[in-house]
Order: sequence, then structure tokens, then C-alpha cells
Amino acid sequence: MIPRLDGERLLIASHNPGKVAEIAALLAPRRVAVVGAAALGLPEPEETGDTFEANAELKARAGADASLLPALADDSGLVVPAIGGAPGIYSARWAGPERNFAMAMERVRRELGATKESGDHTAHFVAVLALAWPHGKVLTFRGEVYGRLTFPPRGDKGFGYDPIFIPDGHDTTFGEMNPDRKLAISHRARAFEKLVAAVFAGA
Repeated sequence: MIPRLDGERLLIASHNPGKVAEIAALLAPRRVAVVGAAALGLPEPEETGDTFEANAELKARAGADASLLPALADDSGLVVPAIGGAPGIYSARWAGPERNFAMAMERVRRELGATKESGDHTAHFVAVLALAWPHGKVLTFRGEVYGRLTFPPRGDKGFGYDPIFIPDGHDTTFGEMNPDRKLAISHRARAFEKLVAAVFAGA
């Protein structure tokens, strides 16, 4: 039986403030009090998995076991078919230890231009949410959003690769969108819909 989260305190097992804020906004309508990993001084585990699911589960388990709270972790990234699916699970690492996503977006542009498929700017974002209970069950939920890349980057909202990604059916990048508009259609929101259906009573 899947435990419910209503009335629980929940750890968001991330040190990325943009990601924590986005997940907290998605949780706002629910009866759950959230706290970020950084606020509890928890270490950031090394991401050694080879899939989004494995890395999300690793972070959720580490957060739950360290805090003794249910923990929600996210592993997400940009997948660009023309460059072999990169940066994929290495999306954050392309930004380096300083989380310099301007550098990461420039690397995407440079590597895309170096391929014979450089005219193919299709891409998609993947988000996997993992929900873990201390020393117990882990559930994962996957969401994707498809679109295309644009250069140079546009917009200063959002975070990560948002300024170069235009979702299908839209003409603005995630970096240009009002955060509420992005939340309604994002890969993270789609994963979150599945989580809500599974673990919130009355969903």
C-alpha cells in the first residue's frame, strides 16, 4: 500500500534553489510543509546513476535517511537528439561546479553546430521525481516536454537551460515565460501530476 503525504512534513532533496522553489510552488495547494535540503544542512550526494530514475532515487533515499522525513528528489535534464541525447543526465555537470548555465548553453550550441544534424534543433526536457520514505519505499514519476532549441538564449526567468528551450505549441522560451505559465506545462509539472494521483488522498 502506498503511504499518503497529507499533513506530512516533506524534505525537498535538492540544493538547487530554482528547483526547490518550483517544487514548493507545485506543492503549495497540498497539505504538506516543505523544507529544502540546504536549510537542514544536509550534504549533496554524488550522482552516480546512469539514468534520471537512478539519480532521482539515489538523492531521495539519501535525503529521507538523513532527515528521517519523506523526501522528494528530482533528476532532470535536457535531451538533444542531434548530439546523441546529450547533455541528458549530465545537464547540471555541463554547467560546472559554479552552475554556470550560460557556459552550458554555449556548449550545446557549439556541439550542435559541429554535427551533420545541426539543422535538427528538436529537444526535450525530462524530469523524474522520486519520493522516498526513511529506510523504506521509493516511488518514481517521469514527465517530459518536447520542443526545440533557439540561440542566442532568451529570457531571464526560470533556470538552467530554460532560455534556449521553446516548448511545442509556443513561441517563447521557458526563460521568457511567466513562472505560472511554465509550471502549467513543464516536464516537472507532468511528473508531479502522476505523483499527486498516487500519494495525495482525494487527488
